[in-house]
Amino acid sequence: MQAVAQCSVCTSRAAGGLLRKHTDFSLLRTNKSALRRGAACIRLLSISESVLLSKGEPGVQKSGQKRVGHGLAVPFTQQIENLSYDSLIIRAASVVTDSSSTLLSQTSLALVNALTDYSKAVQTRIIVQRRYLASLGKLTPSEEDLFLAAINAQRAEATDRLQECKRFETNWINSVNLCKMAAEAAQSSGADQASITVRASIQVAQSQVGEARKLAATADKKLAETKAEEIQRMAEYVAFLDGEEHEVHEAYLRED
Repeated sequence: MQAVAQCSVCTSRAAGGLLRKHTDFSLLRTNKSALRRGAACIRLLSISESVLLSKGEPGVQKSGQKRVGHGLAVPFTQQIENLSYDSLIIRAASVVTDSSSTLLSQTSLALVNALTDYSKAVQTRIIVQRRYLASLGKLTPSEEDLFLAAINAQRAEATDRLQECKRFETNWINSVNLCKMAAEAAQSSGADQASITVRASIQVAQSQVGEARKLAATADKKLAETKAEEIQRMAEYVAFLDGEEHEVHEAYLRED
């Protein structure tokens, strides 16, 4: 800025001197000297601008700017991404682990809910069946028909829920295997964090499904006990009916 000011002063002085005296040779000599100083100032200004451009000072072109014409600098955004094969493989492995984890989450939720519904259906059947056994000999034919219809309905419901469990379990096993393969692929490709994450997802899913399987196994065990109780109770009831019929027959013969 100081060089620019000096240059302006020198130039104005030279021009003013030329306009005032064209015939004064001593003044003309002085004006010529002033003009030389002005030219020197202009050269100094050009050199200073070149230095500022090379150093990236404010107001000049910087890295990340585009020069248009003779001096206008226009900023622009430039993104350079690492597009090596290794980075692309790692990104793809991460996408695969994320997708397989999502599949595992959905199949695990479906299987857990199916096992829970199956356990509830079995428990409801057990309750109805035990009430029926406790009421043997005390029911009217219509009441007995209602109990038997309810037992059959709960049996069909439990069967449907069991088929649903088998179907979702197949999907769940496939998703677990897919997650294991995705974890191995991620680990071999260098995506260690993605591999660790999907292995943790497998452990969580196996734990949740394991708890639901325990509930279903407990319900099956109680159902088996109820069936054994039913067989024993029905045998006792038939023996009781046979005894009553025998007593009625003997009383009839005594009357004869």
